[in-house]
Amino acid sequence: MPASGLRATARIHAVADGRGGTALPLLAGEGPLALRRTRGSGAEARVVLVGAMSAPLGGDHLTVEAAAGPGARLALASAAATLALPGRGGEPARYDVRLTLEDGASVRWLPEPLVSVRGSELRVHTRVALAPTARLLLREEQVLGRSGEAPGRLSSRLTVTRGGRPLLDQELACGPGAPGGWDGPAGLAGHRALGQLLVVDPAFAEAPPAARVLGEYAVVTPLAGPAVLVTALAPDALRLREVLDEACRTYHG
Repeated sequence: MPASGLRATARIHAVADGRGGTALPLLAGEGPLALRRTRGSGAEARVVLVGAMSAPLGGDHLTVEAAAGPGARLALASAAATLALPGRGGEPARYDVRLTLEDGASVRWLPEPLVSVRGSELRVHTRVALAPTARLLLREEQVLGRSGEAPGRLSSRLTVTRGGRPLLDQELACGPGAPGGWDGPAGLAGHRALGQLLVVDPAFAEAPPAARVLGEYAVVTPLAGPAVLVTALAPDALRLREVLDEACRTYHG
């Protein structure tokens, strides 16, 4: 039987323009994945993902693909939070993000939070492939349910390679049907907002950040490579953003 739900892909290709800036020879969105170029700063091109309709619903499969060529600088953001909504058929929705960074490229992927709405099921997979001299700033924020609402089922995986070698591969599952203990003392401990900030910078090879606690429910973890991962829990999206913004100022400048 053919798969139900919407299929849509947004594609972005950034290249150095030879004049100290970044050009976007490919900027194409489909369905709910509308793309808008906005004013960037310096050599960086900035693209905002604008939701053109309610998505992802159950059964939908959305994909964002972004490639930054040698020396290109790209900032990617979203205009509003993404709501994972239940569909009619009870099928899970999928949201894939694929980022490719070539030598000397720099990408900032800073979307607004993903909200897991009651009755929804969403599977998110972000894949990043970096050249050894590329730089990455990546933020993920997830909110389990709207105000006063139980969450849906959310599965999220982040896979990062650098120079073809694994740098980070982690997965989490929350909500109804997730492995037992996800909301217990060894899991989220009752918190409803969780997120992480990943910074990959060749400069860390010479001066790696130290492991430490950041705030009450956040931890800084140096990775086996020129990278640092900040993982945080919070009671709500506002507090989560404050913690991750502080980490961004510390480790990304």
